[in-house]
Amino acid sequence: MDYTQALWLYLVLLFGIIALPGMDMFLVIANALTGGRRTGMATLAGVMLGGAVHTLFGFLAVGVLTHLPGGLYGLMILAGAAYMAWIGWTLLGSAITVDHIEGTRLRSDWSAFRQGAISCLLNPKAYLFVLAVYPQFMRPQYGPLWSQAIVLGLMTISMQFIVYGTLAVAAARGRDALIGNPGVTIWFGRSAGGFFLLAAVLTAWHGVMQGMGA
Repeated sequence: MDYTQALWLYLVLLFGIIALPGMDMFLVIANALTGGRRTGMATLAGVMLGGAVHTLFGFLAVGVLTHLPGGLYGLMILAGAAYMAWIGWTLLGSAITVDHIEGTRLRSDWSAFRQGAISCLLNPKAYLFVLAVYPQFMRPQYGPLWSQAIVLGLMTISMQFIVYGTLAVAAARGRDALIGNPGVTIWFGRSAGGFFLLAAVLTAWHGVMQGMGA
């Protein structure tokens, strides 16, 4: 898998995980509904800051992993692939829907920003996701790790802006569409699961090759 292919695969996985209804999406929609578009966008800005911090965490983690012996690094890749496969299998059997979204009116845009950042930063699943996924897409043969981290980080916050920003701008319509069409979110979840399984197979193969080359 060359660098361009890796980026396209990451983009597909990224869209699947961000478009999947979760805490960040609920928070942006709730605050947009109760405080208006500006409040929703302020919340989104906080979530995007959290996404940037997750990228920094992933960069540091990959920097440590790449200094491990080849065989051990290959095992870490396989462990990440196993975690991705578990996510994919779980999503394939899921029926995630947006049921009730509730929020409270915040007093300022700063409060909304802080709420979005804290919610994103304190999400343990995000860190597990980064640990599992980033080693698959940040590799020394693709160039300096810092430049790869910048690219993945920009892709992450851009996708957050596109998906969550769209929902924030049209919060009421987006909420009604998600609640009134549960099949759409179920389809998103199961499609994301399929992509995760595919990525797990590809990265497991990379891990095996890494171990054989040790």
